[in-house]
Amino acid sequence: MSTATASGVDTGRLKAALDAEAHRIVYASYLPDDAADDGLGAELRCISEVDRAHLVMLTERGIVDAARAGQLLRAIEELREQNFGPVRGRPMPRGVYLAYEGHLIERLGDETGGILHTGRSRNDLNATTTRLKVRTPYLALLDAVDTLAAVLLAKAEEYADVTMPAYTHGQPAVPITYGHYLAGVAGAVLRAYGGLLDAGRQIDVNPLGAGAIGGTSVPIDPARTAELLGFTSAAPNSVDAVASRDFVLQLLSASAVLGVALARIARDLSTWTSEESGLLRVGDTLVGSSSMMPQKRNPFLLEHIQGRSTASLGAFMSAASAMTTGGYTNAIAVGTEAVRHLWPGLSDTTDAVTLLRLVVAGTEPERERMTRRAVDGFTSATYLAERLVLEGTPFRAAHHQVGETVLAALDSGRSLADTADFAGDLAPDRVARDCAHGGGPGSDGLPPLTTQLGVLHTELVARRIRWSGAESLLTEAVQKAVHT
Repeated sequence: MSTATASGVDTGRLKAALDAEAHRIVYASYLPDDAADDGLGAELRCISEVDRAHLVMLTERGIVDAARAGQLLRAIEELREQNFGPVRGRPMPRGVYLAYEGHLIERLGDETGGILHTGRSRNDLNATTTRLKVRTPYLALLDAVDTLAAVLLAKAEEYADVTMPAYTHGQPAVPITYGHYLAGVAGAVLRAYGGLLDAGRQIDVNPLGAGAIGGTSVPIDPARTAELLGFTSAAPNSVDAVASRDFVLQLLSASAVLGVALARIARDLSTWTSEESGLLRVGDTLVGSSSMMPQKRNPFLLEHIQGRSTASLGAFMSAASAMTTGGYTNAIAVGTEAVRHLWPGLSDTTDAVTLLRLVVAGTEPERERMTRRAVDGFTSATYLAERLVLEGTPFRAAHHQVGETVLAALDSGRSLADTADFAGDLAPDRVARDCAHGGGPGSDGLPPLTTQLGVLHTELVARRIRWSGAESLLTEAVQKAVHT
């Protein structure tokens, strides 16, 4: 037995391994625990990021002594370099933050370590760190959607001349092109892209400074911490700042809308890749074999897309249900229990987007079979009726006349073109080109979509640059304070 056969790469029918990116997504749940994300480290890093900005602001405002703030910042920088090792082993009976603060107080003394929480509460701290933590998975989702949209538009252009039937109720309807279908799909993805960008606007509002719920009498500067942390503004109301996690619902809602589109697209592709349909062929690196049936080529990634694309919808329902149990104040049900559904919702949606991008990029239309289905499905019938209308026949009469022509063609085993008394060209590709009105396949609908993608991409890049720029700005401010 060959090495390839023994390793499962060569199944006899399939000679290539599963795409590496698809393999990571599909089989991630089987990876060892040490490959999982470090949730505690991520939490502490976000807390320390807020601390750095808060201490810089307190020093600039003259609220805390610069020398003590410098000592505290140096200790925080050392913890970050050590990936918070000294904190990880501490007992945490009252939560992560207090264990972290307790370490700093033990090391530096209460007069230095104890100034960290000046003008602040865990309530506004948690609201802030949640916004910081969501940036990474949020950008990952946006990047995935951006790339999917680009692939869809590229493939729409590549296959603009591949004629196929559009289907309604599972039956051949009118001739379009595979490229036209992909452009239509791209439209839905781009709307979802815009919805995700809109949904993310609330994570750019800085809640730091709201305190427990009533603000603080310490003369802090929330606008400065907003600048240092990459927010665009400070929350104007302290109650709203700590009570609301609306952005969680907005992000999950926008992801759910996207997920519905992904599931519907995957269903179409699954139907068209079936052996009975055979309109599409998925590349060998994107299909699986059967452990028992050697002839199988299973486009199983489409089933993963359908399964994962609904995760954000379930997460939205769970988060919304948790939030309804809490009053409009700081509440664990809102700030902790509802928020925990955000991470798998965004992650699974990102995976579904990535898998769909791989499938679209690695799938080719069976051109001749698509055209044959358009002919055999009498998809030019509506066009023929419209030609009669333009010659003066009322539409309902034309509809009836063409229906009888289709019936005669079926009875005789001939095509519509061979049966109809029509001097024009009823070839589906010609008909598709002629349907240039109402956004039909004969129109050039790609330029507006390409422009739309460019606008959305620009906004995504601007958001990323602002966040990364704030990291640099904060680091410079910290270094200045440390060496003062």
